[in-house]
Amino acid sequence: MSSFKDLRIVDNFYQTSSFIPMPTVCVSTVNPDGSLNIGSYSLCFPYYIAGKGRYAMLLECRNTSNTCLNLLRRGKCALNFITDDKESFKEAVRLGFPGPSEDKMKQLKFKMEDGIADPKDPNRPQVISEAYQVFECTWDSSLEGASKFKAEDIDDGHPGPYNDFNGVTSKYGAHFILKIDKILIKEKYYDAIINGVNKNNFPPVPVDYGYRDSTNFWYTQFPKLKKPIAEPIPEANEVDITSIRYAAKRVDDTIKFTDDALKNFTKVPRPFLKAALNGCVEWAKENNVTLITDEHVKLINDKRAQEKKRK
Repeated sequence: MSSFKDLRIVDNFYQTSSFIPMPTVCVSTVNPDGSLNIGSYSLCFPYYIAGKGRYAMLLECRNTSNTCLNLLRRGKCALNFITDDKESFKEAVRLGFPGPSEDKMKQLKFKMEDGIADPKDPNRPQVISEAYQVFECTWDSSLEGASKFKAEDIDDGHPGPYNDFNGVTSKYGAHFILKIDKILIKEKYYDAIINGVNKNNFPPVPVDYGYRDSTNFWYTQFPKLKKPIAEPIPEANEVDITSIRYAAKRVDDTIKFTDDALKNFTKVPRPFLKAALNGCVEWAKENNVTLITDEHVKLINDKRAQEKKRK
């Protein structure tokens, strides 16, 4: 007999029928009259993360929302990741409810400032100063021919036809694939990423638990007494070396690796192993090296570290 109960799946299942950890994101856009609008969302996730020549987020929202209508008109937004203090989350909840943009913005408690991606572009919204990071984005309306959707066609929902993954996707729903133009991050956390993240310099990231009822939204603050726990990657063993050696032999038929060199890749996640090996092969060909040693890999890693710091 199962230890679980079968719960009926209904509309907005992530809110009504489940508990899912999600981000808390305040999306800023520009209204038709040039004023600012901010809406709060949790259905905002990484979409293109590698191999596409560009990076993107996916935003899901109501197609009758101010955010959706502004994206259809102007194609630009900023994803503001707020910190976990109670006042910020209270403001995020207020901004998340439907209503005239003008009324909500009159009471705005966040401080705003210009971003760095085309700050003179009238379609670019300001960003929230209190955010620990911001993604300035442009909607890729070319995908699935989504540029055909117009804000003027939406009244009480959209009559259709609908797209599958970009633009208006149902009578009341919309999906936006947002190309990331700039990632803005506060200096403290910039330094952490560049120099090494630890339990003391991790940003205070709130987690929204998806489920809500007629009374409350539920979220958790970043642990104040308990720091985030870092679980070390398991140490390499002979099986790891064997599998990496197998992958290395298939990367190139002229460039070889010593086992000492391959030990450097034991902690590389398998989805990224081929790309890491290919990077070493490219370096070897540029430098007329046919056998990559441990010393060569360290040189390559040092070069990448220096390039990362320059960026």
